[in-house]
Amino acid sequence: MTARLTGIWRHPIKAHGREALEQVDLALGATLPWDRAWAVAREGAAADGSAWAPCSEFTRGARAPALMAITAALDPATEAVTLTHPERPALTFRPDHDADAFLDWVRPLMPEGRAAPARLVRVPGRGMTDTDYPSLSICNHASHRAVEQRLGRPLSPHRWRGNLWVEGLAPWEEFDLVGREIRVGATRLRVVERTGRCRATMANPETGRVDVDTLALLREWGHEDFAVYAEVVEGGAIALGDTVTPA
Repeated sequence: MTARLTGIWRHPIKAHGREALEQVDLALGATLPWDRAWAVAREGAAADGSAWAPCSEFTRGARAPALMAITAALDPATEAVTLTHPERPALTFRPDHDADAFLDWVRPLMPEGRAAPARLVRVPGRGMTDTDYPSLSICNHASHRAVEQRLGRPLSPHRWRGNLWVEGLAPWEEFDLVGREIRVGATRLRVVERTGRCRATMANPETGRVDVDTLALLREWGHEDFAVYAEVVEGGAIALGDTVTPA
């Protein structure tokens, strides 16, 4: 197996925007830097930033598809985040200081009858990933193309909200990596498990509107999985174009 790293993406605020990177340094046992650094606790949730919490505690695309059309840009030096959305003016704010401005901005994107966003939470040094361990997700372009072919038209890869995208694997070959270690650039990752998918992937990342039953498409292969979760077992730098090989 020899593949190539073609995409690096982080999501500074869980479920609220994506940002492309060209290179990043990964640390042992940590998430991709600034990925899911903040999350948006919903009304009635217990999450307060004191510890990791499951995704059911937060507002997310599965229940609010309009969130899928947000893009983000983070300035690590100032911890300022800029969000854009086709139906909202651009917003630049600091999540640890200007949470009210963000909550006012995002509320119009929430559907009626859903719990409203209540507060931003952050666990310093720990991204609020969907897994209860610090992880990053690895997506396979060939698997995405297989889904597109089954659908019969192009599909945005942003629906999958992955961290790393690789080219050079066979369709669904990433599932065979579970339990194995791979090298990506100067790092070593251990692939832990497959990534189960939710209704968020049904929303068009350009419009924020549901337009494809992605889960039904995946079930044609006998599962609802796309991508795999991995953990960093040896830190180092990664960059677009790096090789991906067995460790």
